[in-house]
Formats: sequence, C-alpha cells, structure tokens
Amino acid sequence: MELIYITSAKYVSGYILELTFNTGEVKLFDFTRLYDKGICTKLQDIEYFKNFKLDAFSVDWNNEIGFAPEFLYEQGIPA
Repeated sequence: MELIYITSAKYVSGYILELTFNTGEVKLFDFTRLYDKGICTKLQDIEYFKNFKLDAFSVDWNNEIGFAPEFLYEQGIPA
C-alpha cells in the first residue's frame, strides 16, 4: 500500500479545505464536524482556521492541531 500524504491544500470557504493527495486525487474536507471536540475548538476561529500550513504529510495548525492524511483522504469527498 502506498503512503498517502497531502501535496497541496487551499482554503475554499467556511471550514472547508481542498486537499490534493500524492495519488493525484483532490478531495474536499469540511472540518465543522470536528471543531467542537477537544483542542479542535480552536478551529472555530475562522482566522485561525485559515492560517493552516502543510507539514511533510498533512495540514497543520500552529503545530497544535493536525490530522492523519489517511483520515482526511478516507473521509473527504471528491472535488
């Protein structure tokens, strides 16, 4: 099985990111279903949410919040 990772990410609207994976697939992921849990409540601040970065494998917020690329791949919807 090939290692899944994100090669690019861009903000779409609301709490949705468009994620491009190393497989060439592009998926949309809506983070609203996660932002009321634990540390993810920080994502409710839209300016904080928009300030994501890419690390070696996935999206990351201030080295505080990150998600496994496999989870984002499996739960994302095709763009």
